[in-house]
Amino acid sequence: MAEEKDNEEVLSKYSGVQKAAVLLIVLGPERSAKVFQHLKDDEIENLTLEIANTKTIPGDVKDAVIDEFYEICLAQQYIAEGGIAYAKQLLDRALGAERARTVIGKLTASLQVRPFEFMRKTDPSQLLNFIQDEHPQTIALILSYMPSSQAAAVVSALAPEKQADVARRIAMMDRTSPDMIKEVEKVLEKKLSSLVNQDYTIVGGVDAIVNILNTVDRSTEKHIMEELEIDEPELADEIRRKMFVFEDILLLDNRSIQTVLREVDNNELSVALKNANEEVQKAIFDNLSSRLAAMIKEDMEFMGPVKLKDVEEAQQKIVNIIRKLEDSGEIVISRGGGDEIVV
Repeated sequence: MAEEKDNEEVLSKYSGVQKAAVLLIVLGPERSAKVFQHLKDDEIENLTLEIANTKTIPGDVKDAVIDEFYEICLAQQYIAEGGIAYAKQLLDRALGAERARTVIGKLTASLQVRPFEFMRKTDPSQLLNFIQDEHPQTIALILSYMPSSQAAAVVSALAPEKQADVARRIAMMDRTSPDMIKEVEKVLEKKLSSLVNQDYTIVGGVDAIVNILNTVDRSTEKHIMEELEIDEPELADEIRRKMFVFEDILLLDNRSIQTVLREVDNNELSVALKNANEEVQKAIFDNLSSRLAAMIKEDMEFMGPVKLKDVEEAQQKIVNIIRKLEDSGEIVISRGGGDEIVV
């Protein structure tokens, strides 16, 4: 009890930004850099300024900040698992009744647990069985809150006639009323582990569907894009500008293609090129040594028929390498609209 009061007293003069700066300093540069990846520009700017102005950290402040951070993480985990009442019950046991009330009080004023958290822990096949018969708009809303990998698994397994419809609805979704979210929860008869703020929640959008399409298998991706190009050509163009498919290797300059090819297994490349158009094949062969290009062509000729699924998987592996190299800054994909490089 005395320790709890001491921590409160120690931190009473520190703002949230100051405590966050202390925590990041304690975590060290590597972990702090990962945290920064999830923050907005203004938050990074404020924290960077605060860190720069922090010369020394008293030991009691460091300990108090770590203790508070641990308690909040613990409470957030419990809330995600079973809601406020569940979190309060477990925190009572872990921290004591008085401290539990304090921590929960802090969270209810500011914390917003992601909606449909209970579904994020559900196996994609089970989730599919649960929502596949729902209206496409309901499916789109739920998938907008799912991790891209989980949402991709569900989209891939949906009936073909639903895939493009759901993708379109995710892309065109902007703001969803908390009342609408509550209604979906009621219909699904699930307990939502969240604190729904009365502000509108921004969800979905083009970036959300791009992340999903970048993760689904090639057949699903192609089907969805073909449908969208017919029904929503402008939306399809916007999505395509933000994503990368195997044929888009033509957007890379020769140096970037060579960088990519150094990371690609020759056997995978042979399989990937089996179904590639002549322009793509030429772009790749032109960036290989004549000896290696001849070897790849020979492999393609002698391997005989290859399952389309194997070709698409090989192409996807190369696309993943390209995306990884782009993320690390080793190559630049020229998508137009201001991506030109000036030297």
